[in-house]
Amino acid sequence: MTVQHAPEHLIDSRYALWRLIKALVIMVMGSSCMFIVSVVLPEVQAEFGVSRSDASLPSTLLWIGFGAGGLLMGRVSDRWGVWTCLLIGAAGLLIGFVWAAHTTDILVFAIVHGLFLGFLGASATFAPLVADTSLWWNKRRGIAVAICASGNYLAGAIWPPLTQWGVSTIGWRETYIWVGLVSGVSMALLAFLMRRRPPLAQVSALANNLVAGVARPFGLNINHAQFLMCVAGLACCVAMSMPQVHIVAYCADLGYGPARGAEMLALMLGCGIVSRLISGAICDRIGGIRTLLLGSALQGIALFMFLPFDGLVSLYLISALFGLFQGGIVPSYAIIIREYFPAAEAGRRVGSVIMCTMFGMALGGWMSGKIFDLTGSYQMAMINGMAWNLLNLAIAGFLFWRVRQTVRG
Repeated sequence: MTVQHAPEHLIDSRYALWRLIKALVIMVMGSSCMFIVSVVLPEVQAEFGVSRSDASLPSTLLWIGFGAGGLLMGRVSDRWGVWTCLLIGAAGLLIGFVWAAHTTDILVFAIVHGLFLGFLGASATFAPLVADTSLWWNKRRGIAVAICASGNYLAGAIWPPLTQWGVSTIGWRETYIWVGLVSGVSMALLAFLMRRRPPLAQVSALANNLVAGVARPFGLNINHAQFLMCVAGLACCVAMSMPQVHIVAYCADLGYGPARGAEMLALMLGCGIVSRLISGAICDRIGGIRTLLLGSALQGIALFMFLPFDGLVSLYLISALFGLFQGGIVPSYAIIIREYFPAAEAGRRVGSVIMCTMFGMALGGWMSGKIFDLTGSYQMAMINGMAWNLLNLAIAGFLFWRVRQTVRG
């Protein structure tokens, strides 16, 4: 069967704008499961009669499943279109939420989160939609990808309070069923509006200059370039996860209480939305590599600021700065891949990098907790995050240098 791609004149068009709006809504729906597990954690722990670490297992498996599923969904998107991924994701969310609501065993509850909500559900949205959006825009590609990716953070602002209200009124099990119905059904309906395949003839000038029979991104072997992108994604998110995962516990240890930490986390994610939009606009002006280099440097500065300052007001300010500095890093990978790699492979290559960023979040959260257990302090955990951030900065700097060398050559 011949795949019908959209004509090139639809790039940067009104249709592309409407498609971006639909992608944003789908991203909010598809990311629902990522932000409500922590809300129901106390209820699940009490009802199942398990430890806090066991009650946290569903969240860990969800992140791992989300990362691993991104690679699969990227390949599905490249071959059959993003709408196919979205239908799979809608089914995964619906089945996962309803099944989880009827489980009585924590292990089954965790596996359902990892397989259906993570691997088949949330993974069908982020990487495929970001990659698809990058193919519909040329002049304003950076801001378009940033808007699409912001749906993930927007979900973090919308779903937790709705879930908390549901838990307090009808219970967590009934809330899970309703969230599954709303997110799954709406996502399935919107998927049918995303059936048109993106134009593939429009390849960026940078990619054209680097393709000569075999693509050589940054003047490197394409697999070596992909490997560096994946390591960079892993490193930046190991660093990123320390404040995002542990800020609530850190505030509790300092005596400020978990409620203050939750407010700082919300502030961090809210500023992350602003950061993604600003970084998208910057990316349209300076390109993906420079945006990654800038974001990595600023994130390192924000991490360092957690070391000498631990006052309540200082932590609020640093949390806001951290959100503003780090929000644009992950979307910049999609822009870089769109600029330097073959457009027909955007889905699977973006999926690979996103998979590594999710593994980085899971690994970084665990490492920070383990370092705290060994040292009794988050100081070394922050230094560990800074070391991983330096690795990301080094890779970004190396790729930028390779681009300069290629252009000069």
